[in-house]
Amino acid sequence: MSTMKLFVLIALLLFTGCKLDRIPPSVIQTDPRDGSMDVFPTLSEISVTFSEPMKDKNWSWCYEEKKHFPETMGEAYYTDNNTRCVLPVKLQPNTEYIIWINLNKFNNFRDRSGNPVKPYKFMFSTTDDTYRN
Repeated sequence: MSTMKLFVLIALLLFTGCKLDRIPPSVIQTDPRDGSMDVFPTLSEISVTFSEPMKDKNWSWCYEEKKHFPETMGEAYYTDNNTRCVLPVKLQPNTEYIIWINLNKFNNFRDRSGNPVKPYKFMFSTTDDTYRN
């Protein structure tokens, strides 16, 4: 970028009052909810909802141990104006799941300004009951 273009860009930002977004998004909800102990293994999607729209086609569903991460049944996708990311899964009965949203160098969950979500861990367990009453 030329010096003149850079000067014009800086001047526009200063004079128009535009502020760069440096505030990272946060997780406001997970489904299943963190700590749930009675999730039916027939649940076919898990999701995370963020405080602001996220950059499309970017995510880092992570795990510490593969045995505590659900089998995925397709690619993740965003809904609700890119504030909710859904992951299709196949859950097993009587299993504890531990899922990280971003983790260490895997930080692709980012808002549209490029700010990554701070690593967030949520856990849930499935029941042995495969049918809802």
